[in-house]
Amino acid sequence: MWALQLLASSSCGTLKLHLWVSILSLNGHTLVEFSQLRNWGKCSSWSNFTASPFTVAGGHMISFTDPCDYFTVGKVKAMTLSLSVLVSIEMFNSLNALSEHNSLVKMPPWRNPWLLVAMSASFGLHCLILYVPFLADVYGIVPLSLSEWILVILVSAPVILIDEVLKFVGRSQRRIAKEKMA
Repeated sequence: MWALQLLASSSCGTLKLHLWVSILSLNGHTLVEFSQLRNWGKCSSWSNFTASPFTVAGGHMISFTDPCDYFTVGKVKAMTLSLSVLVSIEMFNSLNALSEHNSLVKMPPWRNPWLLVAMSASFGLHCLILYVPFLADVYGIVPLSLSEWILVILVSAPVILIDEVLKFVGRSQRRIAKEKMA
């Protein structure tokens, strides 16, 4: 069951953020309709489609000579946010794995300091590839601003709540089953 929950939360969080960035015009992105996003390969046939340049953290400006490049070159921010959401969801989900049945309230993360070290190292490596220009170029990503990190956390953190609810339901069902047996 946890594998299904992990797959669903990771996929939904990443897809939700990717669509949010692409559709809602975050940080100066060109507003793109869902039908355009679905059919971006036909961009050259659209009349009056323009793509606005946007700035990424670190002051790097991404602009387009051909507006259709927005769907290839311009997706770098969405890809970076999606990767960051995926990394964050996995780290938050590792907290859920501290106990299969107990809540994080009863089994706090500091009970396993090695997990906290591993999470810190993972986030540290992720930040390294985001903020070291050479590595960001190698991975094809861009640095994130503070507001973008807040967005990443807001999209990723619900995985903890989802698992806490699943654990509560599981405990309740086990308790009911135990009472029926008695």
